[in-house]
Amino acid sequence: MRLRLPAERPAEPPTGYKIAHPMLSGDGTRAGFTGVSLGGALPYAVLDDASCVYGRRHRPPARLCDCGFHCVHEREAAEALLCTAEHRAAVLLEVSVLGAYLRFERGFRYARQRVRTATVGPCACGAPAVALADAGWGRPGWHALAAVCGGCAHARTSVSLAGFARLAGERLRVIAGGAGAAAGGAPPGGAVPGEGFGVPELVAEAALLQARLDWFQSRLARLAEREERGEQG
Repeated sequence: MRLRLPAERPAEPPTGYKIAHPMLSGDGTRAGFTGVSLGGALPYAVLDDASCVYGRRHRPPARLCDCGFHCVHEREAAEALLCTAEHRAAVLLEVSVLGAYLRFERGFRYARQRVRTATVGPCACGAPAVALADAGWGRPGWHALAAVCGGCAHARTSVSLAGFARLAGERLRVIAGGAGAAAGGAPPGGAVPGEGFGVPELVAEAALLQARLDWFQSRLARLAEREERGEQG
């Protein structure tokens, strides 16, 4: 006879950590994430239910399958995954483990989750990120995004950190790593999300708009130089 561990009934949903790639729908109306390993082909929303990646009809997390959302217990363990070359563009997620779950030594496999916080790393140039821009790859119907600073955003498809939080919904907080500024989520004092931006959100929005304006002005200057050369020739 095989002994089973007692069922857990926590007063509050357990907290876990994982890494994922931010995603923007092709029509620009929705935001979500996709995993970096098993199930990476299936983008998920901030509040979502897991499905079996093998197409089986059982309900995740099945004991004899690998299906379900995955996360680790410790933030440091998830952050360590961001050091590998293939995961440098991913973001760190703090999640609430909802529904049925299986507990392992290092983490959980579970049926439902809510992403509470997404921490975005720096731009590839090393500057703090102010937006998420097209990373050059994606999934059917979805663009993968990567952190960019104002100077590197240029004319690429991009969304500010606050804009991503709004599109994702469910009171998601998006934080520029190391900056300590949050975008979206529940502001201090009980204000309702969407009623107004705070200083960090407005600064990020302004930086992105200024970067785009500078890029367009440089393009206009180049076009004007070409036209002058053509007239002189």
